[in-house]
Amino acid sequence: MKRLFLTAGLTAVLSLAAFAATDAGPNFSGTWALDKAKSQGLDQRMQNAESVTCVITQDDKNISIEWKIAAGQPAAGAPAGGAGGGGGRGPAGPQTYTLDGKEVTTEGGGQMGGTSTRKATLDGNTLELTSIRAGSFNGNDFKATTTDKLSLSADGKTLTIVRHAESPRGTTDSTMVFNKQ
Repeated sequence: MKRLFLTAGLTAVLSLAAFAATDAGPNFSGTWALDKAKSQGLDQRMQNAESVTCVITQDDKNISIEWKIAAGQPAAGAPAGGAGGGGGRGPAGPQTYTLDGKEVTTEGGGQMGGTSTRKATLDGNTLELTSIRAGSFNGNDFKATTTDKLSLSADGKTLTIVRHAESPRGTTDSTMVFNKQ
């Protein structure tokens, strides 16, 4: 009788552990190279870049994304290394999100100051990352919102990011397709 209860208890614990593991969702970790030919709606900076790499680090509590944009040819009329030319960088440093659904707010530094709020939400196999940056530049208040929806191919070799961005410059939508390196 004790053996039956022990076996049933062990089975229940293993079932819960398996459920918790599948509940964690996909792991997006890796170094991902942008496939421009398969992507749509890229901004000039990414379109003109020599290369765009997305480095993702993920554990059970956090996901961190760092963009590396190697400068290519500047857009017509743009100075070399300027806004249209890539400048060799993405957003300053990695952007970290917690995977528990809580918002993370940080105070911005530099010329624009302000705050940055980030939140991650897992919906099935899609991870939605929302970033809101608010502040003031030259006496004008601004707010920029970016929502990235990340999904992996069945074989885990292709990452698709569907981006919707709103800022004082307007609204943009793009689909970026990356191959695992």
